[in-house]
Amino acid sequence: MRNPIIVALDVASVAEARGLVKQLGDSVAMYKVGLELFTLAGRAFVDELRAEGHGIFLDLKFYDIPETVKRATAQVAALGVDLLTIHASSQSVMRGAVEGRGSAGLRLLGVTVLTSFDQHDLADLGTSKTVPELVAQRAAGARDAGMDGIVCSPLEAAAMRALMGPGKLLVVPGIRPAGSDAGDQKRIATPRQAIDAGANYLVIGRPITRASDPRGAALQILDEINGS
Repeated sequence: MRNPIIVALDVASVAEARGLVKQLGDSVAMYKVGLELFTLAGRAFVDELRAEGHGIFLDLKFYDIPETVKRATAQVAALGVDLLTIHASSQSVMRGAVEGRGSAGLRLLGVTVLTSFDQHDLADLGTSKTVPELVAQRAAGARDAGMDGIVCSPLEAAAMRALMGPGKLLVVPGIRPAGSDAGDQKRIATPRQAIDAGANYLVIGRPITRASDPRGAALQILDEINGS
């Protein structure tokens, strides 16, 4: 299978991000640029990654009035990145993103429920739904709004694959190889479990980026996924 690993460049400096990309070499094909790094480095770093031939997952989790999201998504589409996240709590916001994307190759992902959230966090948001119920509700909304896929935890991946169908993308964070520290993630699984549940891409940060040998860690995860 093609390489499903997206390495999360959740680091504090451009130099650190560049160093990781250099160390990882051809062991991964796509990188996640999130709020921290994009705020720090902006489109210049995105352009740099693109020029080197890397896939880019821009994880900005847009949420605003539909017209603003439409215009912001059009700007991202012009960057030539591969994936962009939109909060999936509003179909009208997601439809704005779809309209803004136009005919560009950018694929849009609805963020269902953050993998750092559990039932207590949902209670704080004022909902009585369970985590799986809210994920399913938002995933169905993303599907109906014309999004290309969703972001969900590995614990919901199998149910979301059935709900979304085979043609939609499932991008799954909360991945921890066997024996790894869970960190701030609450709904986690191993890479092999997530792939078996129907994930297309696995977003992996600290188990790779904080390893003494990031390339070796990435290759070990690929071996686990492939059953080696």
